[in-house]
Amino acid sequence: MLMKEIYNLHAEMCKVFSNPTRLEILNLLRDKEMSVTELINTSKLSQANISQHLSIMKSKGIVISKRDGKMIYYKLSNPKILKAFDIIKEVLTERLEKNRKILVGVKA
Repeated sequence: MLMKEIYNLHAEMCKVFSNPTRLEILNLLRDKEMSVTELINTSKLSQANISQHLSIMKSKGIVISKRDGKMIYYKLSNPKILKAFDIIKEVLTERLEKNRKILVGVKA
């Protein structure tokens, strides 16, 4: 029964990794906490878009927030999340490099 619960939680967490905007936000929060304003300025995304994705990420337990006056700051809830992010990125980078080599070999 415990494994089923873990699989369900795993699937829910992986939904965060299924959106490029959320991946960008994850990467921006890699080394620091940031305010919504900082995330908007850095990503060039709209406040509504950033807020929507942060809300999803918070509901999945990926980020946590704290309020300081009118500012809300977000950070990753657990740095281990970045390990999963980085491993997936490495696998995809390797796959792209392999595909490029195959394409270069075909053209030669």
